[in-house]
Amino acid sequence: MEPATGKSSLFRNILARALIFGVLIMVFRFVYVVSITGESCTLGSFCFFSLPQNLNFIVPGAGVSAIVGNDAVSRSDPRRDLYTSKEWIRAVHFYSSVFQDLISEGLLSPHSKSLCVETPLGQEVFALKEIGVENSIGIFKKAAKPLVVKGEGHQIPFDDNSFDFIFSGGARLDASARPADFASEIARTLKPEGFVVVHVKANDTYSFNSLLDLFSSFNLVKTIDMAGFDSSMPYIREIVLRKDTVIRNHGGRKIPDGISGNKCSVPGHKRELVQKAEPLIEEEPLKPWITLKRNINNVKYLPSMVDISFKNRYLYVDVGARSYGSSIGSWFRKQYPKQNKTFHVYAIEADKTFHQQYESKKKTVTLLPYAAWVKNETLRFEINRDPGQEEVDELNDKGRGMGRIQPVKSSGGEVDEIQGFDFAEWLKNTVTESDFVVMKMDVEGTEFDLIPRLFKTGAICLIDEIFLECHYNRWQRCCPGQRSAKYEKTYGQCLQLFTSLRESGVLVHQWW
Repeated sequence: MEPATGKSSLFRNILARALIFGVLIMVFRFVYVVSITGESCTLGSFCFFSLPQNLNFIVPGAGVSAIVGNDAVSRSDPRRDLYTSKEWIRAVHFYSSVFQDLISEGLLSPHSKSLCVETPLGQEVFALKEIGVENSIGIFKKAAKPLVVKGEGHQIPFDDNSFDFIFSGGARLDASARPADFASEIARTLKPEGFVVVHVKANDTYSFNSLLDLFSSFNLVKTIDMAGFDSSMPYIREIVLRKDTVIRNHGGRKIPDGISGNKCSVPGHKRELVQKAEPLIEEEPLKPWITLKRNINNVKYLPSMVDISFKNRYLYVDVGARSYGSSIGSWFRKQYPKQNKTFHVYAIEADKTFHQQYESKKKTVTLLPYAAWVKNETLRFEINRDPGQEEVDELNDKGRGMGRIQPVKSSGGEVDEIQGFDFAEWLKNTVTESDFVVMKMDVEGTEFDLIPRLFKTGAICLIDEIFLECHYNRWQRCCPGQRSAKYEKTYGQCLQLFTSLRESGVLVHQWW
């Protein structure tokens, strides 16, 4: 009996070792398939179970899911590491807190159909789902399904009145090249009485009012300043707006045609900027060609004081442009702080000598070969020179004298008949209140006609910043002790013109 017992024990040992070896092979295969190749666990891969399709992986201590789960991100997806990163968890924590506050205030509910605009990774969408707002989706130019589908802020791929709640975080509206279209698409896809919440970097009153102008069919609910969650946006201004049941269409409006009732009042947030501007030069300079030119170093440009992001278009209007290099190329293109915005230029110049220069600039410069005036009529355009002008003409566009309008019979000099146009009416028909408009005016004395006309028609309120050269009987560079006989106005009258502009809330700078 002992030999039989020994054989049975040996057989059991061999069988047990074979089973253990087989189990080890299967375990090794499972670990290889799941951990190394990143594939799903299937029967064909020698796996005897598979993971639940709705499983969310939880990072211990995080309090929220760190990734979306097996149905959202496969193990071979390179974003898997991103979704388990501290940055992802921090962002989800932040947005979850923001959305929970909105729920507590009745601005968002678990039943709200929600859209997150311009969300590259979808943290905002995931945060909404984490707090129970399941019907949520995001858009970005590159999809990251299932959280984010393809779409952009200026072209949202959903029907009108689709959402109860729309969110735009990360200062994406600030960075948009088409903020007006961005706002318009939000207005289109949000249901009446729905809420939009935007997070922006800009925190000045000018940019705040510019943003409200973009959302003309909305009412402001609240604004709150808060700390951000990373170094790229340490400060956040949250703005909550509610869509009207009846759409108002005054945003980006043009000032109505005609004169009566068109006077405007410059809003308070623009008046505040005048207080920050450089002081006017009150004492007449003995050498204006030096003093006024040096004054450029003292100018406080509007974009150096406020954020200009929330504007529809960016326009530079050069009235009396002369050659392209006179001020457009030499000053505006090179020195004016544009905050990375692309400006379109309107060059208004009646002197046909300079027109050819603009042929090669048609993509970025629109030439108006006429004279800015107070009405549409034919004018006489005179090229005139001060005494001794020839000595310094090389500084003035290759010897070409300055031109000025002569509505009456000319007193001499080179005279051409030109077409004058109503500049104020043109401005009203060309730009809107949602555009950012910078104007330089050098019109050889006609400013005393044009500026009052801008006020009378209300067109002055369409201009954000003016660089004005005021022409007066200044001391002559060529002839000490002699004043120019070319202009009748005095420096005191010019100073009064600048002062009245600023007192009316217009940000104007003395130009040379």
